[in-house]
Amino acid sequence: MKRTIALAALSLLPLCAQEFKFPESFDKLAAKAKETVNVSLDGGMLQFAGNFLSGKKPDEARIKELTSNLKGLYVRSFEFSKEGEYTDEDLAPFRSQLTGARGWSKIVDVAETGEHTEVFARKEGDKIMGMALIAAERRELTVVYVDGPIDFKQLSELVKVSFKWDLGRAQKQ
Repeated sequence: MKRTIALAALSLLPLCAQEFKFPESFDKLAAKAKETVNVSLDGGMLQFAGNFLSGKKPDEARIKELTSNLKGLYVRSFEFSKEGEYTDEDLAPFRSQLTGARGWSKIVDVAETGEHTEVFARKEGDKIMGMALIAAERRELTVVYVDGPIDFKQLSELVKVSFKWDLGRAQKQ
Protein backbone atom coordinates (compact mmCIF):
# COMPACT_ATOMS: atom_id res chain seq x y z
CA MET A 1 0.00 0.00 0.00
CA LYS A 2 2.79 2.45 0.90
CA ARG A 3 4.43 1.75 -2.44
CA THR A 4 1.18 2.48 -4.30
CA ILE A 5 0.72 5.77 -2.44
CA ALA A 6 4.34 6.76 -3.12
CA LEU A 7 3.96 5.97 -6.84
CA ALA A 8 0.69 7.92 -7.00
CA ALA A 9 2.32 10.92 -5.29
CA LEU A 10 5.28 10.80 -7.68
CA SER A 11 2.95 10.66 -10.67
CA LEU A 12 1.22 13.83 -9.47
CA LEU A 13 4.45 15.83 -9.10
CA PRO A 14 4.42 17.00 -12.73
CA LEU A 15 0.98 18.49 -12.16
CA CYS A 16 2.24 20.49 -9.19
CA ALA A 17 5.59 21.55 -10.56
CA GLN A 18 4.37 22.88 -13.91
CA GLU A 19 8.00 23.22 -14.99
CA PHE A 20 8.02 24.34 -18.55
CA LYS A 21 10.71 23.60 -21.10
CA PHE A 22 11.28 24.75 -24.63
CA PRO A 23 11.69 21.67 -26.83
CA GLU A 24 14.99 20.68 -28.44
CA SER A 25 13.44 21.38 -31.83
CA PHE A 26 13.78 25.09 -30.99
CA ASP A 27 17.58 24.73 -30.94
CA LYS A 28 17.37 23.29 -34.46
CA LEU A 29 15.17 26.20 -35.53
CA ALA A 30 17.69 28.66 -34.15
CA ALA A 31 20.38 27.06 -36.30
CA LYS A 32 18.23 27.58 -39.43
CA ALA A 33 17.06 31.11 -38.61
CA LYS A 34 18.72 34.23 -39.98
CA GLU A 35 17.78 36.08 -36.78
CA THR A 36 16.92 34.80 -33.32
CA VAL A 37 15.83 36.30 -30.02
CA ASN A 38 16.29 34.31 -26.84
CA VAL A 39 15.11 35.88 -23.58
CA SER A 40 15.17 33.87 -20.35
CA LEU A 41 14.41 35.86 -17.23
CA ASP A 42 13.70 33.90 -14.08
CA GLY A 43 12.09 35.54 -11.06
CA GLY A 44 15.39 36.75 -9.65
CA MET A 45 16.44 38.36 -12.92
CA LEU A 46 13.03 40.02 -13.29
CA GLN A 47 13.34 41.48 -9.80
CA PHE A 48 16.88 42.65 -10.58
CA ALA A 49 15.72 44.28 -13.83
CA GLY A 50 12.86 45.91 -11.91
CA ASN A 51 15.41 47.74 -9.78
CA PHE A 52 16.32 49.82 -12.83
CA LEU A 53 12.74 51.01 -13.27
CA SER A 54 11.58 54.12 -11.53
CA GLY A 55 8.60 53.86 -9.23
CA LYS A 56 8.01 57.57 -9.81
CA LYS A 57 7.48 57.41 -13.59
CA PRO A 58 3.94 56.07 -14.15
CA ASP A 59 4.80 53.85 -17.14
CA GLU A 60 7.80 52.29 -15.43
CA ALA A 61 5.84 51.85 -12.20
CA ARG A 62 3.19 49.86 -14.11
CA ILE A 63 5.81 47.59 -15.65
CA LYS A 64 7.48 47.10 -12.28
CA GLU A 65 4.17 46.23 -10.64
CA LEU A 66 3.18 43.79 -13.40
CA THR A 67 6.48 41.91 -13.28
CA SER A 68 6.99 41.98 -9.50
CA ASN A 69 5.24 38.65 -8.86
CA LEU A 70 6.29 36.81 -11.99
CA LYS A 71 8.39 33.67 -11.68
CA GLY A 72 9.74 33.93 -15.21
CA LEU A 73 9.48 35.44 -18.67
CA TYR A 74 10.78 33.46 -21.62
CA VAL A 75 10.79 34.38 -25.31
CA ARG A 76 12.02 32.51 -28.35
CA SER A 77 11.71 34.27 -31.69
CA PHE A 78 13.00 33.18 -35.08
CA GLU A 79 13.08 34.94 -38.42
CA PHE A 80 13.84 32.81 -41.46
CA SER A 81 15.14 33.73 -44.91
CA LYS A 82 12.45 31.72 -46.68
CA GLU A 83 9.13 30.04 -46.04
CA GLY A 84 9.01 26.42 -44.93
CA GLU A 85 12.02 26.58 -42.59
CA TYR A 86 9.83 25.36 -39.72
CA THR A 87 6.77 23.13 -39.58
CA ASP A 88 3.89 22.57 -37.23
CA GLU A 89 5.75 19.47 -36.02
CA ASP A 90 8.45 21.74 -34.56
CA LEU A 91 5.76 23.28 -32.33
CA ALA A 92 4.06 20.00 -31.36
CA PRO A 93 6.21 19.35 -28.24
CA PHE A 94 5.56 22.89 -27.02
CA ARG A 95 1.81 22.65 -27.60
CA SER A 96 1.63 19.23 -25.95
CA GLN A 97 2.96 20.74 -22.71
CA LEU A 98 0.12 23.25 -22.80
CA THR A 99 -2.67 20.91 -23.81
CA GLY A 100 -1.50 18.00 -21.67
CA ALA A 101 -0.91 19.84 -18.41
CA ARG A 102 -3.55 20.42 -15.78
CA GLY A 103 -5.05 23.90 -15.72
CA TRP A 104 -3.99 25.02 -19.21
CA SER A 105 -6.63 26.14 -21.74
CA LYS A 106 -6.43 27.66 -25.16
CA ILE A 107 -8.13 31.05 -24.88
CA VAL A 108 -7.33 32.53 -28.31
CA ASP A 109 -6.94 30.83 -31.68
CA VAL A 110 -6.75 33.08 -34.74
CA ALA A 111 -5.84 31.63 -38.12
CA GLU A 112 -5.44 33.71 -41.24
CA THR A 113 -3.73 32.96 -44.52
CA GLY A 114 -0.08 32.51 -43.63
CA GLU A 115 -0.56 33.41 -39.95
CA HIS A 116 -1.66 31.55 -36.84
CA THR A 117 -1.80 32.96 -33.31
CA GLU A 118 -2.63 30.95 -30.22
CA VAL A 119 -2.80 32.06 -26.60
CA PHE A 120 -2.96 29.62 -23.70
CA ALA A 121 -3.61 30.43 -20.05
CA ARG A 122 -3.11 28.41 -16.89
CA LYS A 123 -5.73 28.95 -14.21
CA GLU A 124 -5.52 28.10 -10.55
CA GLY A 125 -8.89 28.79 -8.99
CA ASP A 126 -9.99 32.14 -10.34
CA LYS A 127 -6.47 33.45 -11.06
CA ILE A 128 -4.40 33.28 -14.22
CA MET A 129 -1.03 31.87 -13.15
CA GLY A 130 0.69 31.51 -16.51
CA MET A 131 0.32 32.37 -20.14
CA ALA A 132 1.84 31.19 -23.39
CA LEU A 133 1.67 32.70 -26.86
CA ILE A 134 2.52 31.17 -30.22
CA ALA A 135 2.62 33.63 -33.12
CA ALA A 136 3.46 31.85 -36.37
CA GLU A 137 3.87 33.56 -39.71
CA ARG A 138 5.34 32.23 -42.92
CA ARG A 139 8.90 33.36 -42.15
CA GLU A 140 8.63 34.27 -38.46
CA LEU A 141 7.85 32.35 -35.33
CA THR A 142 7.59 33.77 -31.82
CA VAL A 143 6.84 31.86 -28.64
CA VAL A 144 6.37 33.59 -25.29
CA TYR A 145 5.90 31.90 -21.93
CA VAL A 146 5.03 33.89 -18.80
CA ASP A 147 5.18 32.03 -15.50
CA GLY A 148 3.34 33.59 -12.59
CA PRO A 149 0.21 35.55 -11.78
CA ILE A 150 -1.09 37.75 -14.57
CA ASP A 151 -3.60 40.53 -14.16
CA PHE A 152 -5.14 41.15 -17.57
CA LYS A 153 -6.03 44.73 -16.69
CA GLN A 154 -2.37 45.44 -15.85
CA LEU A 155 -1.28 43.55 -18.96
CA SER A 156 -3.48 45.68 -21.21
CA GLU A 157 -2.00 48.80 -19.60
CA LEU A 158 1.49 47.44 -20.27
CA VAL A 159 0.60 46.88 -23.94
CA LYS A 160 -0.58 50.50 -24.15
CA VAL A 161 2.66 51.68 -22.54
CA SER A 162 4.72 49.57 -24.93
CA PHE A 163 2.78 50.84 -27.95
CA LYS A 164 3.19 54.44 -26.80
CA TRP A 165 6.93 53.86 -26.28
CA ASP A 166 7.33 52.25 -29.74
CA LEU A 167 5.34 55.06 -31.36
CA GLY A 168 7.50 57.70 -29.63
CA ARG A 169 10.66 55.89 -30.73
CA ALA A 170 9.43 55.67 -34.33
CA GLN A 171 8.64 59.40 -34.41
CA LYS A 172 12.20 60.22 -33.29
CA GLN A 173 13.72 58.27 -36.19
